[in-house]
Amino acid sequence: MTGQAPGPGQETADRLVAGIEAGDRRVLARLITLLESTRPDLRAKGAAALDRLLPRTGLAVRCGLSGPPGVGKSTFVEALGTRLTASGQTVAVLAVDPSSSRSGGSILGDKTRMPSLARDPNAFIRPSPASGNLGGVARRTRDAVLACEAFGFDVVLVETVGVGQSEVAVADIVDTFLLLVAAGAGDELQGIKRGIVELADVVVVTKADGDRLAAAGRAVADHRTAVHLLRRRHPGWEPPVLACSAVTGEGIDEVWAAATAHHALLAGDGTLERRRAEQATAAVWAEVRDRLMGDLLDHPAVVGARPDVEARVAAGELTPTGAAEALLRAFRDA
Repeated sequence: MTGQAPGPGQETADRLVAGIEAGDRRVLARLITLLESTRPDLRAKGAAALDRLLPRTGLAVRCGLSGPPGVGKSTFVEALGTRLTASGQTVAVLAVDPSSSRSGGSILGDKTRMPSLARDPNAFIRPSPASGNLGGVARRTRDAVLACEAFGFDVVLVETVGVGQSEVAVADIVDTFLLLVAAGAGDELQGIKRGIVELADVVVVTKADGDRLAAAGRAVADHRTAVHLLRRRHPGWEPPVLACSAVTGEGIDEVWAAATAHHALLAGDGTLERRRAEQATAAVWAEVRDRLMGDLLDHPAVVGARPDVEARVAAGELTPTGAAEALLRAFRDA
């Protein structure tokens, strides 16, 4: 592809598919932009191309990473990513950032926090705004994972915003979920919700270096006890708890070995295929809910009724349940 790159409006499915098959990263970036677009016409162009690219997907290791703010997720991802590319693998990083409340854009800028990986020819980093979605997982992250797989990346890492009540959304996108916790942060177990720990396939104690080594050892022991008491996601796998340092590189290889061992276990007994099928089905209904909500909010009857209904709720004249029924009635009866 030569000359000036076409804008999103001029992109065609044929051009997108050809560019992905030719290994043009600019086309991959444009495809993800279309898939993330809030404009239905642009999103439809990306979806049409992705439908045609589906036979090229499914071969990558899909790995999610989450953890509290300050745990060092981006530093860990850069350390892991550079190790993987040094071993000959190609890596895509989908870094879902908190969004600007004004523009909806990414505000943390993961490329600036992963300078070495950003320059690596075998890596691709795509910061995406969470856009207010629950769980910190951007609405189109699953489509972006498929786009990166179609491009041919061996590993797709999804780095999410941080631990919150709905951060479990990442488990519906990836095969293996790594939970990062910091050594010496204090009240480690109390600061992480039990539901998140139950979803972890590998627990990683970060920043295990220098004067934090002893604290890292204590954190590992505490989390091993906690993990042993929790319900297992897979009967043949008890999540290991491992310590590492992204600064020194100590323990990074062991963490990835655990992640790939988990992936191999799922692939070996058929769980991986079933899980991905269930994830894809769940994504269908998530999309339906999003579309229906969009249609409802944009409907002229609802737009007209909304100010009065919200004012009555705020004044204590109408219950939220009654307000919802009024808006839905306006939507159905129009």
